[in-house]
Amino acid sequence: MSATTNPAIKEKVGNYRWVILSLVFFATTINYLDRQVISLLKHDYLEKIFNWTETDYANVVVVFQISYAIGMIGVGRIIDKIGTKLGYALSLTVWSFAAIGHSFATNTLGFMVARGALGISEAGNFPAAIKTVAEWFPKKERALATGLFNSGSNIGAIVAPLTVPLIALKWGWQWAFIITGAIGLLWLFFWFTIYEIPKKHKKLSVLELEYINSDVEEKAQVSATEEEKVGWFKLLTFRQTWGYVIAKGLTDPIWWFYLFWLPDFLGKEYGMRGTSIMFPIAVVYCMTTVGSIGGGWLSGKLINMGWSIFKARTTSLLIFALCAVPVVSAQALGAYSYWFAVLIIGLAASGHQAWSANLFTTASDMFPKKAVASITGIGGMAGAVGGILIAKVAGALLDFYKAQGNLHTGYYVMFFICGSAYLIAWVVLNTLAPKMKQVDL
Repeated sequence: MSATTNPAIKEKVGNYRWVILSLVFFATTINYLDRQVISLLKHDYLEKIFNWTETDYANVVVVFQISYAIGMIGVGRIIDKIGTKLGYALSLTVWSFAAIGHSFATNTLGFMVARGALGISEAGNFPAAIKTVAEWFPKKERALATGLFNSGSNIGAIVAPLTVPLIALKWGWQWAFIITGAIGLLWLFFWFTIYEIPKKHKKLSVLELEYINSDVEEKAQVSATEEEKVGWFKLLTFRQTWGYVIAKGLTDPIWWFYLFWLPDFLGKEYGMRGTSIMFPIAVVYCMTTVGSIGGGWLSGKLINMGWSIFKARTTSLLIFALCAVPVVSAQALGAYSYWFAVLIIGLAASGHQAWSANLFTTASDMFPKKAVASITGIGGMAGAVGGILIAKVAGALLDFYKAQGNLHTGYYVMFFICGSAYLIAWVVLNTLAPKMKQVDL
């Protein structure tokens, strides 16, 4: 009887894969901490110092998104080529210095240059993270593992509003970029000390390695042929690729909107300033942490109950798509108490993270390990392009309604977009990849 079917043996399999996942979790936390600093400084510092309009800020955001998309064009391919260990380390090193570089900006152009460098380098996080999960976890655990590491983005988004305003108030806005950027450099020590791929790791037991490679359809890949590389043009010939890419392109931008405009929305709609905004934002991202982990847990639970991988994933995705819909009522209910708006946005953002945990996992469901980083990169590029579009739309729309003295309506339109994107993406994914079958490369 195999290690995966005998409970007595399974208990002895080991848990070193979760140690590896903790490294990915902290890298993702740092990733989101660094990218959110600018949104927290926008209202109280950068708008006043640099005389930014909503369009100016949108342009700075767009530079990040364009560079992120450009980074995604090649970063997944590079990580598939040079390996997770070096690829992840290179990405995090560059983005840490780019984050610190914001502190030297003296005008809007300077921020654009810093955001560009940050976008290109931060593009490496998710391809490397998803590839790490595919290398270290069997399919039935991947959604939970993805949800756990992806919750790092929520922790980063919680830590940022709790620390950045205080740092800026005490030492100045420049130090908010310097301190948060420097944290990433500490992570490198632990990464190089602990990480290696499973088949080369000295601390991994034979039983745990067997368990990691226990998926029947993937066993043949754990051989010399696993090192073969797959080009983008070949990947783009599969319907599964387009289903994943379009779904990412429709839903990733919604998260970008929450990340970059939520502090400003709370400030403009409810008069929150500086440290008063910390707790509401922390509540939103605490909720998203629950969504991220719960989303990964749900599909894994359904698989363990005997559901097929496809049925478990697509059902979970539909549930979480529906969680986003109530955000269209955030402002109407927010008129009674801003906490209604905060909690409804928190539910929608939580739904996004649960959706994201499962959508990311479909990449390793449908594609072999040797192509996972590339597929994640293609999807990430689509999400970044969508982020560019939503940033430009948000900037223009909010400036338009702001000039009319009716900014409230501009945010209402944006929340309508946020509430409907996931259901559209779910239909597209199920149309192009109805059974989420693994492609044969």
